[in-house]
Amino acid sequence: MQLVVARIGRAHGIKGEVTVEVRTDEPELRLGPGAVLATDPASAGPLIIASGRVHSGRLLLRFEGVHDRTGAEALRNTLLIADVDPEELPEGEDEYYDHQLIDLDVVTKDGEEVGRITEISHLPTQDLFVVERPDGTEVYVPFVEEIVTEIDLEEQRAVIDPPPGLIDDRAEVASSRDAAESGDDA
Repeated sequence: MQLVVARIGRAHGIKGEVTVEVRTDEPELRLGPGAVLATDPASAGPLIIASGRVHSGRLLLRFEGVHDRTGAEALRNTLLIADVDPEELPEGEDEYYDHQLIDLDVVTKDGEEVGRITEISHLPTQDLFVVERPDGTEVYVPFVEEIVTEIDLEEQRAVIDPPPGLIDDRAEVASSRDAAESGDDA
């Protein structure tokens, strides 16, 4: 099975290094020197990692055969893909691979059906479940402990405790204008 483990960003310096947006919880395992990675687009690879280092909180990689800024810049936005045994599980107890979460049924803690996870969106601050509702619409559920209270792989479901307004229209919106108007009445 193939998993996207990173996306190549901009070139860094003049010696062929690139910044990398990491999309794995195990970068030391997947993005270490000597790792052979498939690419999307396939024409860019496969790529072999020659070296890696962290600079100002960003992972920088250099690939075999890429020795200058021009070669590094040509790889921009390329996805790096690792071959992973489908039976392999993440190291952490509360960690999951995307393929384990896709197609899980999503229900509220009260048992109300919300939909099915169709995609995991990896954002800089957090991950989001893209959940397709039974009526075909989509709702985005932040994959955070306060909202996603349980992942049950045996039962193929994710249990959520959504705040008002996340999956329905029950949210009450208070504006500063309303507060100012009620203050004028006093």
